[in-house]
Order: sequence, then structure tokens, then C-alpha cells
Amino acid sequence: MAPGFSLPAVQPLTVRFLTGPKAAMALPPTIYRATVELADTDRSCYETLSATLARHPSETAERLVSRLLAYALCYEEELVFTKGISAGDEPDLWRKGPDGRILLWIEVGLPEAERLLKSARHAERVVLFAYGGARWRWEAQHLAKIGRADNITVLSVAQEFIDQLVEHLQRGIHWSLTVTDGTLYLNVAEQTFETTLETLA
Repeated sequence: MAPGFSLPAVQPLTVRFLTGPKAAMALPPTIYRATVELADTDRSCYETLSATLARHPSETAERLVSRLLAYALCYEEELVFTKGISAGDEPDLWRKGPDGRILLWIEVGLPEAERLLKSARHAERVVLFAYGGARWRWEAQHLAKIGRADNITVLSVAQEFIDQLVEHLQRGIHWSLTVTDGTLYLNVAEQTFETTLETLA
């Protein structure tokens, strides 16, 4: 090394890993393709439904199967999935009229009563498919408030039923769903699971 010459100081390398919501935003959604053979005798609805669901990295399997179940149980023409969890101001599913008016607004989970009441002022009908381990506490806190609106319906099934669907969840979903007298019979992977469809409000 020549006299009077010194090497520049080496700066330490800093590596940062994304965590939390930022990490989830950096990952692409997982695509699920679903086919549901629907025989809903209670609503006289007999359809073969095909749907593509994008699962956000932060979305649980519970929520994914609940969205699909809500789609089948509330199915009518022009009902579509929205951006869902990645768009906080939208429901999970909706049906709009030709003029853009919201005819049906569907959410899954345990939202605040105020959110549903606000939705009920802008949509003709609102349906909540309630699920989750805190459902009983949620009912005690919010169900009475929700009952103030006559265009909100709250549906639910046993948590064990949701857990069984999660256990058999695959990227290619094939369900055969029969609804009769308020009872659901869902066949998946050569097994049939049964539950009661509860109307809480």
C-alpha cells in the first residue's frame, strides 16, 4: 500500500425483513378453484356453481371456506366475490342492480354492529355469515343492535362443521351441498358432514 493511502471505511450491511401486514402485502394471493353441486330444496335452487377465490396471505382457511359456503347458501344470479379482505370498504360478496345499486351485501366473520347497520342503509339486503370461536361473546355484544334493522339476516353453522371443511381444504375444491329443512349435508372427499343452518337474526 502506498504511503499516505488508506482504504475507505466499510459500511456494515443492513438486511431488513418485512413482517406483519407489509410482509403479507408483498406476497401474491393463493388461487382456489371451486365447484359446488348445490341442491337447496328450501330455496328451490339447483345449480352447479363454479368460482375462483383469491386467498389473501393474511386470510385464514376458516374465512376462505366460510366465504364459499356463504356464496352457496345465498346464491342468486349476479352474486360475485369482491376484493374482500384487501378492500375494507367492500363486503365479501355482493350483487348489484343494473343501476349500480347494491341489492345484496354479504359479509363473513364477526364485524362490528355499526358496520352492518351502515351497510343496511345503503344495501337492499344484508346477510352476515357469522363464524369464529368468539361468536357467543359477539352475539351478546352486537346481536340486539343488529336486530334494529329489518333488512339484516345473520346466519351461522356449528364451528365444528367449519373445522371439518378446513381439514379437507385443497386448491381444487369439489363440494356437493344439499340443504333441506334447515339442515346442511356437504359431501367432500367421499365424506359427508352435517350441520344445522341457524338464523340468529
